[in-house]
Amino acid sequence: MRTPLSSHRWPLLRTSAVALGATLGVLVLAGCQGDAPAAEAARPVLVTQPGGGAEAGLSAYAGEIRAREESPLSFRVGGKLVRREVDVGAHVRKGDLLAVLDAGDLSAQARAAQAQLSAAQAELGRARADQARYAKLAGQQLVSQSALDAQNAAATAAQGQVNAARAELDVASNQAGYTQLRAPHDGMIAARFAEAGEVVGAGQPVFSIAADGGREVAIALPETRIREFRVGQPVVVELWSAPGQRLPGAIREIAPAADPQARTYAARVNLLGDAAKAVDLGQSARVYVQDNGQRAALTVPLSALQRSPAGAPAVWVVDPATQTLHLAPVKLGAYTQTTAPLLSGVAPDAWIVAAGGHLLREGQKVSPVDRQNRPVERMPRHPVAAAAP
Repeated sequence: MRTPLSSHRWPLLRTSAVALGATLGVLVLAGCQGDAPAAEAARPVLVTQPGGGAEAGLSAYAGEIRAREESPLSFRVGGKLVRREVDVGAHVRKGDLLAVLDAGDLSAQARAAQAQLSAAQAELGRARADQARYAKLAGQQLVSQSALDAQNAAATAAQGQVNAARAELDVASNQAGYTQLRAPHDGMIAARFAEAGEVVGAGQPVFSIAADGGREVAIALPETRIREFRVGQPVVVELWSAPGQRLPGAIREIAPAADPQARTYAARVNLLGDAAKAVDLGQSARVYVQDNGQRAALTVPLSALQRSPAGAPAVWVVDPATQTLHLAPVKLGAYTQTTAPLLSGVAPDAWIVAAGGHLLREGQKVSPVDRQNRPVERMPRHPVAAAAP
């Protein structure tokens, strides 16, 4: 038979059970704390902004930054180019020496003209002396009046020979001076067309100089829409090298005739205010022109569309402050092959998730990236949407 527990041993067993239970509870809590999940990392998502809107009513035209005044520089006489003083990109002042021709022949012509002038002046002196003598003799009735008239005519002819010789000397001296090509105004050497040792003709371009001051954008306007543009029309200029940097401008001139090959009209866009200081010659740029003041609907890619809990179309919108997601119901128009018109529900400058939305959830922390897999940190507005004039 079992021996019953004595009454003095029962309290000890109960105390041991309590202690064992407490110990097991501590171990369970410790194990639970060790298995707690770590903070969820932000999920990379591809984001984009709705297309269209303010920018959908804009037409973009490729252009190049040019100087308002561009002059081809050439010698007024022909000859051998013996020295070039500047290179492309050099900034020159008015009157600076740019290039020099061989002046040997022209200098010789100038010396010959000087000699002819000296001879003509000597002949004029002799003719005037004879004129004075004949005038005195005629007063004494020693020579006829016709002889005096002949001497007067000879003196007049000699004066004409002096005048002609002096004019020839001026021309020869000018031509000798034309062997030096000098800058007509302050500017930058934009191009070079000849090198030392080359024989150039009169009027053949040697340099091209871009004058300091105004900067413009040269663009080509399509023939089919030429009546939509006018001189003075405001535009927005965006440099390829500085996306998002918007510069104000206006159309300054439009060619009256189309290019016979390209069938486009050359136009110049003047940069307003201090915008000319922010550009360099030769830079590529886009010129945005508003299409008759019209605005088109926003568009979103089909890959961005999701379903809200109520079954309505929606898109994931990234909160720029918290970098979290919010599912925004939207109203859409008729779908196209790749996009859908966005009639309401999202602002033009909102950032939406472009793909993979079925893997996301409300309030999830995300790390936005663009299509080049670059982090979108500041979440700026769409550069074109903000640039609409």
